[in-house]
Amino acid sequence: MKALIQRVKHASVVVDQQCIGEIEHGVLAYIGLGHEDDFAAAQRMIDKILTYRIFENDEDPAKFGKLDKNVQQIGGGLLLVSQFTLMAKTDKGRRPDFGGAMAPAAAQALFEQLVDYAKTKHPNVATGQFGADMQVSSVNDGPLNFLLEI
Repeated sequence: MKALIQRVKHASVVVDQQCIGEIEHGVLAYIGLGHEDDFAAAQRMIDKILTYRIFENDEDPAKFGKLDKNVQQIGGGLLLVSQFTLMAKTDKGRRPDFGGAMAPAAAQALFEQLVDYAKTKHPNVATGQFGADMQVSSVNDGPLNFLLEI
Protein backbone atom coordinates (compact mmCIF):
# COMPACT_ATOMS: atom_id res chain seq x y z
CA MET A 1 0.00 0.00 0.00
CA LYS A 2 1.21 3.45 -0.87
CA ALA A 3 -0.08 6.89 0.01
CA LEU A 4 1.05 10.12 -1.58
CA ILE A 5 0.17 12.75 0.99
CA GLN A 6 0.17 16.49 0.49
CA ARG A 7 -0.20 19.24 3.05
CA VAL A 8 -2.88 21.48 1.57
CA LYS A 9 -4.59 24.77 2.27
CA HIS A 10 -7.66 23.50 0.39
CA ALA A 11 -8.54 20.42 -1.67
CA SER A 12 -11.66 19.19 -3.44
CA VAL A 13 -12.89 16.42 -5.73
CA VAL A 14 -15.41 17.00 -8.51
CA VAL A 15 -17.27 14.23 -10.38
CA ASP A 16 -19.74 15.08 -13.17
CA GLN A 17 -19.43 18.78 -12.30
CA GLN A 18 -20.50 18.08 -8.68
CA CYS A 19 -18.18 18.65 -5.73
CA ILE A 20 -18.32 15.36 -3.80
CA GLY A 21 -15.50 15.90 -1.30
CA GLU A 22 -13.79 18.97 0.07
CA ILE A 23 -11.49 19.99 2.92
CA GLU A 24 -9.81 23.14 4.07
CA HIS A 25 -6.37 23.11 5.73
CA GLY A 26 -5.23 19.49 6.09
CA VAL A 27 -4.01 16.46 4.15
CA LEU A 28 -4.88 15.25 0.67
CA ALA A 29 -3.99 11.55 0.49
CA TYR A 30 -3.90 9.53 -2.73
CA ILE A 31 -4.12 5.83 -1.81
CA GLY A 32 -2.72 3.01 -3.95
CA LEU A 33 -3.68 -0.58 -3.11
CA GLY A 34 -1.60 -3.59 -4.10
CA HIS A 35 -2.34 -7.33 -4.34
CA GLU A 36 -1.05 -8.15 -0.86
CA ASP A 37 -2.85 -5.34 0.97
CA ASP A 38 -5.53 -6.05 3.55
CA PHE A 39 -7.55 -4.28 6.23
CA ALA A 40 -4.69 -4.46 8.75
CA ALA A 41 -2.44 -2.61 6.28
CA ALA A 42 -5.22 -0.07 5.67
CA GLN A 43 -5.49 0.58 9.40
CA ARG A 44 -1.72 1.04 9.70
CA MET A 45 -1.72 3.45 6.75
CA ILE A 46 -4.54 5.59 8.15
CA ASP A 47 -2.89 5.64 11.57
CA LYS A 48 0.37 6.72 9.94
CA ILE A 49 -1.28 9.45 7.84
CA LEU A 50 -3.17 10.84 10.82
CA THR A 51 -0.09 10.96 13.04
CA TYR A 52 2.52 11.98 10.44
CA ARG A 53 3.96 15.30 11.58
CA ILE A 54 3.89 17.66 8.59
CA PHE A 55 2.53 20.83 10.20
CA GLU A 56 4.56 23.52 11.94
CA ASN A 57 4.37 24.06 15.66
CA ASP A 58 3.66 27.78 15.97
CA GLU A 59 2.75 27.59 19.67
CA ASP A 60 6.04 26.44 21.22
CA PRO A 61 8.87 28.98 20.60
CA ALA A 62 11.44 26.20 20.96
CA LYS A 63 9.79 24.30 18.10
CA PHE A 64 8.73 27.28 15.96
CA GLY A 65 8.86 26.40 12.26
CA LYS A 66 9.54 22.71 12.87
CA LEU A 67 7.28 20.01 11.46
CA ASP A 68 6.00 18.94 14.85
CA LYS A 69 2.20 18.53 14.54
CA ASN A 70 -0.06 16.11 12.72
CA VAL A 71 -3.42 16.65 11.05
CA GLN A 72 -5.31 15.55 14.16
CA GLN A 73 -3.47 18.03 16.37
CA ILE A 74 -4.30 20.96 14.10
CA GLY A 75 -7.92 19.87 13.59
CA GLY A 76 -7.39 19.68 9.83
CA GLY A 77 -9.28 17.80 7.15
CA LEU A 78 -8.35 14.53 5.46
CA LEU A 79 -9.33 13.98 1.82
CA LEU A 80 -8.86 10.36 0.68
CA VAL A 81 -8.68 9.59 -3.05
CA SER A 82 -8.19 6.10 -4.46
CA GLN A 83 -5.29 6.17 -6.94
CA PHE A 84 -4.32 2.83 -8.50
CA THR A 85 -1.63 4.50 -10.62
CA LEU A 86 0.56 4.79 -7.51
CA MET A 87 1.09 1.04 -7.81
CA ALA A 88 2.48 1.29 -11.36
CA LYS A 89 5.87 -0.16 -12.13
CA THR A 90 7.83 2.45 -14.04
CA ASP A 91 11.38 1.09 -14.01
CA LYS A 92 11.27 -0.32 -17.54
CA GLY A 93 10.05 1.05 -20.83
CA ARG A 94 7.94 4.12 -21.45
CA ARG A 95 4.54 2.84 -20.42
CA PRO A 96 3.44 2.16 -16.81
CA ASP A 97 2.73 -1.43 -15.79
CA PHE A 98 -0.32 -1.59 -13.52
CA GLY A 99 0.04 -5.30 -12.76
CA GLY A 100 0.88 -4.49 -9.13
CA ALA A 101 -2.47 -2.83 -8.48
CA MET A 102 -5.24 -4.71 -6.68
CA ALA A 103 -8.18 -5.82 -8.87
CA PRO A 104 -10.92 -3.15 -8.98
CA ALA A 105 -13.67 -5.00 -7.06
CA ALA A 106 -11.34 -5.99 -4.21
CA ALA A 107 -9.72 -2.54 -4.19
CA GLN A 108 -13.09 -0.81 -3.93
CA ALA A 109 -14.10 -2.96 -0.96
CA LEU A 110 -10.78 -2.35 0.82
CA PHE A 111 -10.82 1.38 0.05
CA GLU A 112 -14.31 1.65 1.55
CA GLN A 113 -13.07 -0.15 4.68
CA LEU A 114 -10.10 2.22 4.83
CA VAL A 115 -12.42 5.24 4.62
CA ASP A 116 -14.76 3.84 7.28
CA TYR A 117 -11.81 3.25 9.58
CA ALA A 118 -10.50 6.78 8.97
CA LYS A 119 -13.89 8.20 9.93
CA THR A 120 -13.73 6.38 13.28
CA LYS A 121 -10.32 7.96 13.97
CA HIS A 122 -10.83 11.51 12.68
CA PRO A 123 -13.93 13.73 12.53
CA ASN A 124 -13.18 15.55 9.26
CA VAL A 125 -12.80 12.98 6.45
CA ALA A 126 -13.90 13.47 2.84
CA THR A 127 -13.40 11.21 -0.19
CA GLY A 128 -13.43 11.00 -3.91
CA GLN A 129 -15.52 8.41 -5.75
CA PHE A 130 -13.87 5.07 -6.43
CA GLY A 131 -13.40 4.38 -10.14
CA ALA A 132 -14.87 7.70 -11.27
CA ASP A 133 -13.28 10.24 -13.56
CA MET A 134 -12.38 12.78 -10.87
CA GLN A 135 -11.05 16.28 -11.08
CA VAL A 136 -8.97 16.88 -7.98
CA SER A 137 -8.04 20.44 -7.12
CA SER A 138 -5.65 21.42 -4.37
CA VAL A 139 -3.54 24.24 -3.09
CA ASN A 140 -0.39 22.53 -1.88
CA ASP A 141 0.96 24.18 1.28
CA GLY A 142 4.75 24.35 1.28
CA PRO A 143 4.79 22.48 -1.03
CA LEU A 144 5.05 19.38 1.14
CA ASN A 145 4.55 15.92 -0.41
CA PHE A 146 5.51 12.55 1.06
CA LEU A 147 5.24 9.02 -0.26
CA LEU A 148 4.30 6.64 2.55
CA GLU A 149 4.51 2.88 2.14
CA ILE A 150 3.20 0.06 4.33
